[in-house]
Formats: sequence, structure tokens, C-alpha cells
Amino acid sequence: MRLARIAHPEGVAFAAIVGEADNPDGPLFAAEIAEHPFGKPEFTSRKWPLADVRLLAPILPSKIICIGKNYADHAREMGSEPPAQPVIFMKPSTAVIGPNGAIRRPVDSERVDYEGELAVVIGQPCRDVAAADADKVILGYTIANDVTARDQQKADGQWTRAKGYDTFCPLGPWIETSLDPTDLDIRTELDGEVKQDSNTAFLLHTIPELIEYVSKVMTLLPGDVILTGTPAGVGPMVAGQKVAVTVSGIGTLENTVQDRA
Repeated sequence: MRLARIAHPEGVAFAAIVGEADNPDGPLFAAEIAEHPFGKPEFTSRKWPLADVRLLAPILPSKIICIGKNYADHAREMGSEPPAQPVIFMKPSTAVIGPNGAIRRPVDSERVDYEGELAVVIGQPCRDVAAADADKVILGYTIANDVTARDQQKADGQWTRAKGYDTFCPLGPWIETSLDPTDLDIRTELDGEVKQDSNTAFLLHTIPELIEYVSKVMTLLPGDVILTGTPAGVGPMVAGQKVAVTVSGIGTLENTVQDRA
């Protein structure tokens, strides 16, 4: 199932993105979910053509946990060796934007980079989760862009400011609940030019391992998001460009780039 948050003619709601049962290759619709997407969603009778609604960030997490240097090639391009244990940091929830939203470059940064990633969405409250049980606490998977003010990251020696700006965590276009995350192509394009091209099979620390590691540190809540790391090929974006992150089995997350006033 594909779960989304939408702006429809009468407000905002969670929805499932569905096709007509008798026309699987036909147009898609957004079928409204009554309350929330956790557990077994209950549907209202309302639905709209997908073309008539606006996709929002598919979830508004209480926290965003990010994994640094989780692809060996990216760790080395950043000048370090792959870490023996996951490197975790956090983004504020206020960094989240949805598909087609504008990434706004801060005026005091000279370099803002894209980082395309697979993201995990947590489906229930949990802590101290064993890796073998990780699939029981996952709602699904979406796409993220861990936008980073690279010059500030280097200058600060820690990553909060560089990765925490408003608009620095695009998520979307939806959450895919039926997906094997172990062998997914991940590609980032900037103005149509491929910049990152890898596969989740190259993750140093697997998703079950990440959930076990993170949940030993903090309680995870429904809707929390774990960004699993970015492969090699990160680079700068400037105003007027468009960045697109594609993950096989999910879709494509597109965002424009603007300078912050």
C-alpha cells in the first residue's frame, strides 16, 4: 500500500494511493483515510483523482534520526574510513518539506549539498528492538534528501546547524508499506544529470541493525523517520536547479532550489 498525506479541496488528510480494481493501468486516486495510517487504516468513502490533490510530506515525525557514512564510498569521499558502528545524528521536524517544495539555501552558506537516501518510517512505539524483530515496528519506506550546508558542517565540527535548517529534509512522495529494502536502486539527479547511482545492498549497517542500534538509545514513536545514509556522489545545488531522488519500488522525490530571502 502507498500511504500519503494530501491537500484536497476541503483540507488535509492521510490517503492511500490506489487505482481502479478493474483498470490497474488507469489513473490513480487518493482514497481518504479516516484518522491515521498506523495499524489497519480505516477509509472514508471519499476519494479524489491524484491529479486533483497536492502531495504533502507523507508524515510529520516527532524526530528524524539520520545515519552518517553508511555507504563505504561516501565515507571515503568525505575523507574517512567506514565506521565500525552506526553514526547517528538528528534533524528537527521543522526541516521537513514535501514533494515539489522548495529547498531554501541559507544566505550564510556558500555550499548546500543534496544527499539522496532511503528513509524508514516507524509504525508503533518501541524501544530495545532486536534486529530480528525490526520488521514488526516498520510502517514502510519513503525517500529523503538529507540536505546539508557542507561548509557549515566542516566549520562547526558537528552537524546540527548544517543539517537542521528549515526545508533541509524533503520527504516523499509517499510511504510504501510493501517493500523489501535490501536491494533497491537509489539515484539522485540534478537538473536531469545523474549524480548518485547506487543500491541499498551496499548499506554498511542494515535497516534491522539500525533500528536495533537506535532503539537502544531512544524510544521510537509512530511516524518517526530514520534516514539510512547516502551513497557517494554528493554535491552542491544552486538556486534555480531541480533535484530528484529516485528509489526503485517507491518513486521519485522532486524539489526545487531557491535562495532564502
